[in-house]
Amino acid sequence: MTLARLTPPAGPPRLLALAQLANSVGDGAYLVCSALYFTRIVGLPPEQVGLGLTVAWGLGSVAGVPLGHLADRRGPRATAVVLALTTAASVAGLLAARSFAAFLLAVCAYAVGQCGLAAARQALLAALVRPEERTGLLAYLQSTLNAGLGAGAALGGLALHAGTRTAYLAVLAVDVAGFLVCAAVLSRLPAVPPRPPVAAAEPAFAVLRDRRYALVTALNAILLLRMPLLSLVVPLWVVEHTSAPGWIVAALLLLNTAAVTLCQVRAARAVTGLPSACRAVRRSGVLLLASCAVFALSAYGGSAAVAAGVLLAAAALQVAGEMLQSAGSWQIAFDLAPPDRQGQYQGFFGAGTAAARTFGPALLTPLVLSGGTAGWLVLGALFLAAAHTMGPATRLTRPRALATDGRP
Repeated sequence: MTLARLTPPAGPPRLLALAQLANSVGDGAYLVCSALYFTRIVGLPPEQVGLGLTVAWGLGSVAGVPLGHLADRRGPRATAVVLALTTAASVAGLLAARSFAAFLLAVCAYAVGQCGLAAARQALLAALVRPEERTGLLAYLQSTLNAGLGAGAALGGLALHAGTRTAYLAVLAVDVAGFLVCAAVLSRLPAVPPRPPVAAAEPAFAVLRDRRYALVTALNAILLLRMPLLSLVVPLWVVEHTSAPGWIVAALLLLNTAAVTLCQVRAARAVTGLPSACRAVRRSGVLLLASCAVFALSAYGGSAAVAAGVLLAAAALQVAGEMLQSAGSWQIAFDLAPPDRQGQYQGFFGAGTAAARTFGPALLTPLVLSGGTAGWLVLGALFLAAAHTMGPATRLTRPRALATDGRP
């Protein structure tokens, strides 16, 4: 695959991709090292680190709507730049954190800045890119994100190998630099005029009263429970329930990252409107169900090689479902949002990601590890039901748009 096929067209799409790459490299390094930095270097107990991160991401998920609303009313470019700088400052604060209070303040600012930045960038993308091109660009951005996270994780791995305070601080400094570069790149995008203020009789946060959009967001959050699978549930499943070697966990993660980096753009090409988006989500439910069933079969592999092969097949099905689900959900999130309120609607939709990351481990760990095969099949059935409900839920919100392009 050529480099040209992995990069979006010149202009705003390419600048958005460069901004994504800059902060994702830093984030990849941060994600690999942060937990050990807080416990080994700062000296916080793991319980305090877990509590702080839970509080921070809970606050971040709530902040997405008002900060997205701010992007609508003050202009998404300026808001995105300020939030990128705020996030850089929060990571710099972690460099100086020596107590739980300082850690909590910095990590809350980090989570709020990240969630708000995501909403503002989505609003910026919606304003600068034609509707029919948004999903394709988001596929490029997702590929860029995975490539950046992979590169950052490699840097983080070097820091873990060194194990010194200087190495950990260098990783955080890389993350600070990434967000500073992100802010600089975003500032080069064309200015987007603020949306006019809402009428006095209209609610400021209209998305909080949009029950149909809330239903679509909730269904997407269920599908996003796939996110903790490879990072948490599958590693524990491999160790406790299969005869596969431990290194297979790294291979599964590498397969996922490489597949999304190389194939997400191709997977998104068929998504051009709400009907095709709903079809993609529905197909993703079938693939995720199949993936869960094959993961369950890995417990019955008689040898390490057989179990490893079954796990690789399950991961391949999972990432195929992931790419279709991502492409479909992007299109749905944009097309169902009012054009003048993209910021707050994208902030609300993004809260589903935070919810899946926050509650997914607590839900999936007992379901799969204690439930075994039955637990995997229940999870797969949940994916299938959510994916097949997305079309009817979307049709409730935009019946005319769906009627123009066939059955969702």
